[in-house]
Amino acid sequence: MDKYDVLKKYFGYSEFREGQEILIDGILAGRDVLGIMPTGAGKSICYQTPALLLPGITLVISPLISLMKDQVQALNQAGVHAAYINSSLSESQISKALRLAAAGQYKIIYVAPERLETCDFLNFAGQVEISMLTVDEAHCISQWGQDFRPSYLKIVQFIRQLRKRPVISAFTATATETVKEDIICVLGLQAPEVLVTGFDRKNLYFAVETPKKKDRYVINYIGEHASESGIIYCATRKNVDILYEKLCGEGVLATRYHAGLSGEERRQNQEDFIYDTRPVMVATNAFGMGIDKSNVRYVIHYNMPQSLENYYQEAGRAGRDGGKAECVLLYSAQDVIINRFLSDNKEQKAEYTPEEIEAVRERDEERLKTMTYYCTTSNCLRAYILHYFGEKEAVSCGNCLNCIREYEETDVTETACHIISCIREVRQRYGINVIAGMLAGDDRAKLREYGLFSYQSYGILKPMRETEIKQIINQMLIDGQLFVTNDKYAILKITEKSDEIINGDKRVIFRRAKMDEREEKKKAGEKAASGAKTRRSDILNSRGLELFEQLRELRTTIAKEENMPPYIIFADKTLVDMCVRAPLDKKEMLKVTGVGESKYNRYGERFLQSIREYTGGVREKFYFGEE
Repeated sequence: MDKYDVLKKYFGYSEFREGQEILIDGILAGRDVLGIMPTGAGKSICYQTPALLLPGITLVISPLISLMKDQVQALNQAGVHAAYINSSLSESQISKALRLAAAGQYKIIYVAPERLETCDFLNFAGQVEISMLTVDEAHCISQWGQDFRPSYLKIVQFIRQLRKRPVISAFTATATETVKEDIICVLGLQAPEVLVTGFDRKNLYFAVETPKKKDRYVINYIGEHASESGIIYCATRKNVDILYEKLCGEGVLATRYHAGLSGEERRQNQEDFIYDTRPVMVATNAFGMGIDKSNVRYVIHYNMPQSLENYYQEAGRAGRDGGKAECVLLYSAQDVIINRFLSDNKEQKAEYTPEEIEAVRERDEERLKTMTYYCTTSNCLRAYILHYFGEKEAVSCGNCLNCIREYEETDVTETACHIISCIREVRQRYGINVIAGMLAGDDRAKLREYGLFSYQSYGILKPMRETEIKQIINQMLIDGQLFVTNDKYAILKITEKSDEIINGDKRVIFRRAKMDEREEKKKAGEKAASGAKTRRSDILNSRGLELFEQLRELRTTIAKEENMPPYIIFADKTLVDMCVRAPLDKKEMLKVTGVGESKYNRYGERFLQSIREYTGGVREKFYFGEE
């Protein structure tokens, strides 16, 4: 059996996706590998395929119990013997799992990093052949990443204690250049095959909205997407609870998740979401890492996250099946204050030196600044994200709100000169709020206390509103014509580009969304997202959609019978392909994307029977387009 046989037999695919073969071939040749691939790109195939071809056991280090459970369920459904070892099991269950693994029962074992230092596991590791050690969510090992977990450092100690060093493979969806280098260094990867397939998720539509009433926006949005599953992230537990109560009051089948709930309630709520009993999840960022729910059609951020890494990882939980999905961020200036408070009050790692704590604080502030610029830019949102992760050639995508929105451009060079002059006049000692208030001629106590009424710049832009001045300052910050310090007070400073403006060498053009089309934009945005909102099922004609719903009902029935999440039975993508191909026998069914031999043996005949009943055994076209 070769890699292609494994891919088809166990996973039901006829060909590999971009980059998968490069990493698989590297592993099979005995090389360490690092794969940086966006969510939904098929990272798990990159280590699961060679794991089934290598002689010994593959250990997969995974950070969350939910991730392990999902992956092991899916593997066992595909006919691969796999197990997980973590704190959700009793000691007797762990002993039994290790005993069966040592006897060759399992090819793949998922394990929590904390388990690596226990005597039982070290004894087990000393008795068996470990061909590969896979580090999932590898960015967790970097102290400079957005989700550092000290427990991941135990991986390095564990590898050193093994009699024979296995192949090391590491995977993550989000890593800047600094984090990538840190992963390679800390894990000690030896001449690794490094693959960065790109961070773009073309199926995701991005939008930043600034509604006055966020609750009403969310309620209306869910109403327009009533048949779909989605996640709404909030910055605080309090926001989660308030929004959850409001949604339930509106009759929405919602549930919630945050660290303030009991373990049992979190488990039940997560299960209700995964099984689509309650398809809307309201949660803090404590929820989601490793949740492999493929049919999440939207992710709404009720508050701005603390970093672009966090945002892209959380937004990336939409559309894991490759189908079109939406990522909407609801921004308000208050979000910056909330995040700064959370950052200032977060618990610091005990092992950090004062210098490291200060360095972490500065990085957090820089990330928050970058996230704020994302929320206020009028340029392509996707290009902004990709540029941050190192894809410098990114251009306008045509599939985000900023790309489809109409703008009017205004030359604000004179205003920019006044802003720069004001910053200079006060000797670069104040932040955005003070500078904007001073220029607008605001009569508040703080400006009087600072003695700013006597400066020439005071009130020089008085016809303008303070919010307009702030918008122009934000654009100048994004364009590097000003910068703001990373300290607690976020002081505005001038740059070399500021001089270009003052000297008349550079014009400042401000892009503003047309004010008279805000409501119209909402409709246009929904329509314009026709690229974004097109579902895989949109290729099906009316008869095809009927068949699709019939197959979904059958999938739900089987899921309830087997106490299994529906998407683990078959993904929506597979059901759509069934409708397109309309197979009438086993040979045809095995050509459907996502139908391998094991899945066919479990469920294939029931789905074939459903298709035969619907078609009467007669060939019929269920989709739009050419034959």
